[in-house]
Formats: sequence, C-alpha cells, structure tokens
Amino acid sequence: MQGARFTVAVHLGGTLAANQQGVIQLPCAATLIEVSACGSNSNSATLQLGTTTDVDGIMAAAAIGDSSVPAVFAAEDFDGDLADGVNPLHLADDTVVAWLLDYDGSSGTAAQNVDILFTFLEG
Repeated sequence: MQGARFTVAVHLGGTLAANQQGVIQLPCAATLIEVSACGSNSNSATLQLGTTTDVDGIMAAAAIGDSSVPAVFAAEDFDGDLADGVNPLHLADDTVVAWLLDYDGSSGTAAQNVDILFTFLEG
C-alpha cells in the first residue's frame, strides 16, 4: 500500500547566477520520505534542508545530481538536529520546511535547470 503520498516539485530554469531558496508549509502532519534534486549539467550545486527555525535541521548542504540524474536523499542522509539519520522525519501540521540551493557550491560550476522533488507521506 502506498498510503497518502504527496509531492512538491520545484523547477529553477536556466543557468543559475545566485543562490535560491524557498519554503513549503505543510497542510497536515507528514513524514518526509525523500528529496531528489539535480541539474541538467555537470554542476557543483548543493542543497540544504531545514525549517524556518533551524535552517539546516534536516540536512546539511549536500551535492545535487548532475546531467539530469538526481541525487536522492532519504532518512539516512538527514543528518541535521531534527532528524535521527535512521527513520524518515515526521513533521507536525503547519511545519514550514525551508530549502536553500547554493547554485555553485563553493565557487564551482553553476547549476542549470534544477529540479527538486520532495516526497511526503501524509499523517
């Protein structure tokens, strides 16, 4: 059984020239199952995940995928203070998940056409 899964997709078109960030306010209590992210080119971009009160509380900055092959981040990758690195992260209703994309990592190659997909399980 799949349960009540829902996704939130983010697309950042073109060659990025600055860091990007965004938030997702959860409409219900939910478990973060995984996050996948990639650029269409070979890039140095990193993705950081947290909440508005702890910006890296879910995951410290990690490299996204290259050439349209996503890096997939799951429970074992969630290394922030809010996660245990073993179990999928459960978040309360109205939690605001915050993400930050460093477009070129540490002054490396800028990402192009970035896609980020958040997968949640309701409840």
